[in-house]
Amino acid sequence: GSASARGSAAATRGGGAMAIAVHALLPVALSLAFLTNVASALAATGHGGINTIRSTRTSPHRSAVSGLRLAADSKTTVSEIEVSKSSQLAQLAAMTTLSIDTGELDLIERYAKTGYITDATTNPLFVSQAGLSGDARYIAFVDEAISYAKDKGSGWSEDEAVALAMDRLAVNLGREIVKLVDGYVSTEVDPRLSFNKEESVKRAKRIIEMYEAAGVPRERVLIKLAATWEGLKAMEELEKEGITCNITLVFGFIQAVAAAQFGARLISPFPGRILDWHKAHGGEQAPAPEADPGVVEVARMYAYFRKFKHGTICMPASWRPSRGAGFELDEIVALAGTDRMTLPPPLLSRLAESDEPLPRRLDAAQAAASCTDEEVAGGYIGEAEFRFLLNQDGCSTEKMAEGIRAFVADTEKLEAVMRNKFKA
Repeated sequence: GSASARGSAAATRGGGAMAIAVHALLPVALSLAFLTNVASALAATGHGGINTIRSTRTSPHRSAVSGLRLAADSKTTVSEIEVSKSSQLAQLAAMTTLSIDTGELDLIERYAKTGYITDATTNPLFVSQAGLSGDARYIAFVDEAISYAKDKGSGWSEDEAVALAMDRLAVNLGREIVKLVDGYVSTEVDPRLSFNKEESVKRAKRIIEMYEAAGVPRERVLIKLAATWEGLKAMEELEKEGITCNITLVFGFIQAVAAAQFGARLISPFPGRILDWHKAHGGEQAPAPEADPGVVEVARMYAYFRKFKHGTICMPASWRPSRGAGFELDEIVALAGTDRMTLPPPLLSRLAESDEPLPRRLDAAQAAASCTDEEVAGGYIGEAEFRFLLNQDGCSTEKMAEGIRAFVADTEKLEAVMRNKFKA
């Protein structure tokens, strides 16, 4: 059948691709056309334009893998990052645990050395940029993953062996990031399994086994799952077995409630994409930060967690300027004090360059006292109620579906390139 149908079938068997999020896909495996478009888009939006970082890259060459442009002999020299103790970055880090949202290992290392960044996350766009950086480490990750799968998957079908290589590649990148940060690395289960609890659990356990065999304790790893009913139930089972999870693609209150009640270690709500949806559906185009629908929704989740003493961490990601261009820090400032945030380098740079006062906006005790939401009867939401309430929330329904489709598309691009490499 079609490549898409084949990929879906492989995923259901425990095959298919792994997307590492550390959210994330992997740095070296998207098609050249896709990567070129990404690089152009990132250049246009200023990604990588951190004023305090200077880098030089040399000696790129074309990989033997069709559709990839890599550089096995490239070298990068980057200056140290200087951050004032009076900066907004320092102020924010004093109240909220910060992650850097990038797949570039050098940037992760240098920001981690400032003492203000403890974790690292990524997404397909940032990771693809890392793949273009010309770092031989990424090529080594791919080569080792292919060798590992050919050895361990001897006698398996091609789909199953490629899937193992994808899993191994995810772990290779993740274990490298663990060396650079003190906190978590998040590895995302194949998004094509977002509606398959059993296979999600199986794949998550395989990922954890490989991490532990590589010397990375499970306490350092968050298994990333979409906030579908099946993803939430997979998380519930994994958490009971000591495998901690990051519930992603959270766009509405009901997803956060279910995640907390089922025992998620962490959720990743997306205030910026929530704002996007409301603006596209007749909402105010430049709201004050405190009235930004994404800020309001995330603050509500945080308050609910605190009121009912759920241990789930609230780590917003994906940011937009509430008031438009020039106000890129609006949502971040409005949510200062939440448990964690993950921020891309350009926003970290803006925070580092500003010495404006940054007061705490979210306080656990005050949030709990102000929360007007009630706990679900019995403290445990059922499937029918979850599905109905999710259906009634247009933003959550549409944005989660959009997010899953995007992750699936990138996963299948990555899988195609890895399959060609596997056959070489």
